[in-house]
Amino acid sequence: MKIKASIVKLTIGLLAAGSLAACNKSGSSTNAASSSGPVSGQIVFINQDTLMVKYDYAKDMRKRLDDKGAAAKNDVGSKQQAFQREYAEYQKNVNTMSANERSMTEQRLQRENQELQQYSQSAGADFQNTQADESKKLYDKIYTFTKQYAKDNGYKMVLTFQTGNANLLYADPSLDVTTDFVKKINDAYAKDKK
Repeated sequence: MKIKASIVKLTIGLLAAGSLAACNKSGSSTNAASSSGPVSGQIVFINQDTLMVKYDYAKDMRKRLDDKGAAAKNDVGSKQQAFQREYAEYQKNVNTMSANERSMTEQRLQRENQELQQYSQSAGADFQNTQADESKKLYDKIYTFTKQYAKDNGYKMVLTFQTGNANLLYADPSLDVTTDFVKKINDAYAKDKK
């Protein structure tokens, strides 16, 4: 659940920054826009919550991340269990070992424990890198599609809305293009998958 929440938050932030950057690159002056007022239909929004739930690429990405996370968790878990069995065996036999055997076994167990901790940290870092890469790919796909979508429909600005996000408190429902956007981005993704 934390993974999904952080992916959505990261994507939202990237989308918002991308939308603002695209608006700044459009070459239109802010003063001109504010003096004449927005033309109906030039500014629209997409419901981010709906997009993340219904966008097939996002669904596939979550599945890939869930699978990779579960595999990493199982791998680390099995190594931890093996170490725990080995440590339990040591504790069971400690009284029958010579001082030298005990010392050697303790050093080996300590080394193995450190290696296990390093492995666990490495697996976590690898998963975080994969998560960041996947989030960037998701952002790039949405941003690239949004630019073309805005161009095709004559929109000057495409905002995102997310429940609980204070950046967009209200927008007229007639500006919500989420349904059309999701349909078209899923169609584009279906073509890319072929």
